[in-house]
Amino acid sequence: MANPVLNNRFLENERVLDSAPMSINGAINKSLILFFCLLIPAVYMFSLVGAGFLDKAQSLTLGGAVVGFILAIVTIFCRKPAWYKFLTPMYAVAEGFFVGGVSAFFETAMTGIVSQAIMGTFVCVLMMLGLYRAGIIRATQKFRSTLILTTASIAVIYLIQIVASFFGRSIPEIFTASPVGIGFSAIVVVIASLNLILDFDFIEQGANAMLEKEYEWYGAFGLMITIVWLYLEILRLLAKLNSRR
Repeated sequence: MANPVLNNRFLENERVLDSAPMSINGAINKSLILFFCLLIPAVYMFSLVGAGFLDKAQSLTLGGAVVGFILAIVTIFCRKPAWYKFLTPMYAVAEGFFVGGVSAFFETAMTGIVSQAIMGTFVCVLMMLGLYRAGIIRATQKFRSTLILTTASIAVIYLIQIVASFFGRSIPEIFTASPVGIGFSAIVVVIASLNLILDFDFIEQGANAMLEKEYEWYGAFGLMITIVWLYLEILRLLAKLNSRR
């Protein structure tokens, strides 16, 4: 969900480069590769659901979530940059099964919601990029600390909800289509959007610090985590709004 993935631990030590350093354009290109890796299984999941293979689609969706989570943890704690170019595409494929499955089931229930969520995500990314490039929002230490704390709080709420669901319980209101639930989802969308600032800052600072070129994959990985989270939260918000009509 959130993105404590991109932090300053990579910028603390001096490095001796054996090849060209990380660049912003390189990170952008790696991001495009990862999203292509995500798109292929996502399209496959839509075809499965459309063909009526719901049990298989559900299994692949759950499997993608579990495998994607494991690969994300491995990538985050990996200290061998050379592995990033293998770990991050595998993560993107697993995430494609998960995101594609979730999206397909939402689309089946509410036609057109996926295209709306994609458009909303695209607008948020462009808006945050514009604000960052214009210097209106900067990743200061105070901004970073506040955002990480807020993001962690949201993660705890989701964790409590997951545990409660095993006992047939739920946190009142915030996961429903009530005004409180819609307000909560709107806040989470804003927080997810602001996390993009940290992603942009890591990529820029990594390029300025001349990190090894392999960190382009890591920067793309962090950006993908945030964009996927943002997309899912927008999808959830739209579903709540549609259910009130």
